[in-house]
Amino acid sequence: MGQRIKRGRKGEDEAAAYLTRCGYEIVARNYRCPWGEVDIIAREGGTLVFVEVRSRTSLAFGLPEESVDARKRARLRMAARHYLYSCGGPGGGCRFDVVTLLWGPGGGVREIRHLKNAW
Repeated sequence: MGQRIKRGRKGEDEAAAYLTRCGYEIVARNYRCPWGEVDIIAREGGTLVFVEVRSRTSLAFGLPEESVDARKRARLRMAARHYLYSCGGPGGGCRFDVVTLLWGPGGGVREIRHLKNAW
């Protein structure tokens, strides 16, 4: 497994742990369908939250959240619709969040940011 994939999985683990500490219930991870993948699906109270996780080792290519472009947002919306259709609806509201991580020089998390209702 490549270093990038390992770091991505570690980032998703860190994001899920962060959300759990913040009181979210993790419903699913790496939900895949023909239209895409949702990294984390969580519940905050009565709201179903579709979470995209992005991480970077440096800011040389911009902030991690800047990589969630219009094409990626459209794929996430389609995957979320598929999930909602397959489970009978959200049972309340839903939203899209982005959790970003910046890795420190030793490989640990330097910073976690949570952008609620990102779009």
